[in-house]
Amino acid sequence: MQKTDIIHIGLIREEKLPHDNRTAFTPQQCQWILLNYPNVRITVQPSPHRCFTDSEYMEAGIPLAEDLSHCHILMGIKEVPKEKLLPGKTYLFFSHTKKQQPNNQAMLQHIINHNITLIDYECLVHDDGQRILGFGFFAGVVGAHNGLLAYGKRTGLFQYRPVHTCHDLQELIKHYFGIKLPPLRIVITGSGRVAAGILEVMGMLGIKYIPPEEYLINTYAYPVYTQLKAGELYLRRSDKTYSRDDFHQHPEAYECRFLPYVTVSDILMNGIYWDERIPPLFTWADLAKDNFRIQVIADITDDTNGSVPCNLSDSTIDNPVYGVDRISHERTAPGLSRSVDMMCVSNLPNELPRDASQYFGDQLMKYVFEDLLQPNSPVIEKATIVKNGRLTERFAYLEGYVRD
Repeated sequence: MQKTDIIHIGLIREEKLPHDNRTAFTPQQCQWILLNYPNVRITVQPSPHRCFTDSEYMEAGIPLAEDLSHCHILMGIKEVPKEKLLPGKTYLFFSHTKKQQPNNQAMLQHIINHNITLIDYECLVHDDGQRILGFGFFAGVVGAHNGLLAYGKRTGLFQYRPVHTCHDLQELIKHYFGIKLPPLRIVITGSGRVAAGILEVMGMLGIKYIPPEEYLINTYAYPVYTQLKAGELYLRRSDKTYSRDDFHQHPEAYECRFLPYVTVSDILMNGIYWDERIPPLFTWADLAKDNFRIQVIADITDDTNGSVPCNLSDSTIDNPVYGVDRISHERTAPGLSRSVDMMCVSNLPNELPRDASQYFGDQLMKYVFEDLLQPNSPVIEKATIVKNGRLTERFAYLEGYVRD
């Protein structure tokens, strides 16, 4: 396809259940694209679930159509059910296949069998390897709010409304006006986009940062938090040092230093990267001890049986918190004296879909869109898992996954 050719782009309806309500581009972003790229046309598939209504797109001059077969490029957010995939098209969405996830094996097989090209948002990276796109910031914002909401409900000390009842972030911020928090203590893990979202909420609420070494030994008459980055959480057993590259290559050689914080914290907001080789933040035995003070854990990275061993399963936006008995390890109702309350929602950005979509589309326009229109873009090629029905060289390791 030449750059001067008309390129038709379709924004698909999210069909995976439960329905995601985010979108790749807002109505105003579609307008900007059409203004700045005269060779681009955009069509939106109608949706009763999308956070921006069909009428908002129509008012912005963006046409709606159920049939997107005329489009060259189709853009969504979550995995597309295989029966909804159009043969021979180019798709962009989060496929969750690069780690050979069993749930999406059949979808990837269908993509290959029907000569589809799959570009995965998760695989779009800058030259230094950092991901271009993601919703982690808004996961952090919503997860931090939900953690505080759960603590307020458990203790009866204050009340917050659920994020999903707010129209957008601005309405949520207004909700914070005048609500005084008790002198609670929050420990935050991580330093990426999720942690940035958590810190945004700490700033909006005026919760004071305390360095880790002071947080462990001092008491405070106002709400405080500390942040533990990977280098403060994990040290190499042999020499008590930390190297980012070495940690990612040999995490089993490191020990976790989190345990002292369980005795002085009320809430854990977990935003740390984890894989199965990395030691958990604490053990079930630690959880059962009398000095385990943490009452609420917002496991925003949400790895079941991961860095937080008492993450038993996902919770939902409608019912975000469940309890875990510290002794029997059984799932319970939240708020029980012998339980820790767990917030483990996997789709947190869905609670602020308009803001999350705005941010996502902005990153797409700045760092991806121009490349998407080019015939041979290294950025796009690196993120292409399947091209015209064939696994690309970078993802050839998935051959066994798609042939099983």
